[in-house]
Amino acid sequence: MDSQYSPDAVAAARSLQIFAYIYTSMATFWTYDYACSIREEGKFLLCSRRSRVKFLYIVTRYVPFLLFAANLYLNFAPDETLTTCQFVNNLCEALSLMAIVCSECFFMLRTYVLWDNNKIILAAMLLTATAVAVGSTVAMFSTTVTAPFETSSVSGITGCYQSSRSVGLFVPFLLLFGFELVLISLTLIRAIRDWRTTHAFCMPFC
Repeated sequence: MDSQYSPDAVAAARSLQIFAYIYTSMATFWTYDYACSIREEGKFLLCSRRSRVKFLYIVTRYVPFLLFAANLYLNFAPDETLTTCQFVNNLCEALSLMAIVCSECFFMLRTYVLWDNNKIILAAMLLTATAVAVGSTVAMFSTTVTAPFETSSVSGITGCYQSSRSVGLFVPFLLLFGFELVLISLTLIRAIRDWRTTHAFCMPFC
């Protein structure tokens, strides 16, 4: 890159290029995976009965296409205004939250079934999930709304980015990581308990 650009401008341009490569690769692999299973997808969507699980699957499966499209637009669309950048970024965050919530519902349903439809476990998971969702939403939108967007000053580099850095963007990941640990712990506890019960039952016959 030309030496006339400041180090910050060069670093921002490189970050935009890296993000563009990452989102392009992810969109390519996601589309390829969908193309490989398009026949099974069609049978499931057309032949299976309507249910809440099917709705969760559809959202989890197809919302990422919208998310990738929005992110690719954010990285490749030329002459973006800062208002457009803010709108598309908010749309990406909303789509991300929607996909994550629906995918986590699958793990919650699995854990609920493993615990023999225990209402206490269900209530604990729902309360924890609600707290995580609210905290993540507040952290994400409050951080991105206050941080200004900028476009790259380097010629040939499209896209926009937020110039300020905030620790608040890591809060959703930390909350989601903690929630995943809770679900994994519940699954392991149930699996160990079932193994001990089965092992103790089989001992007299050995």
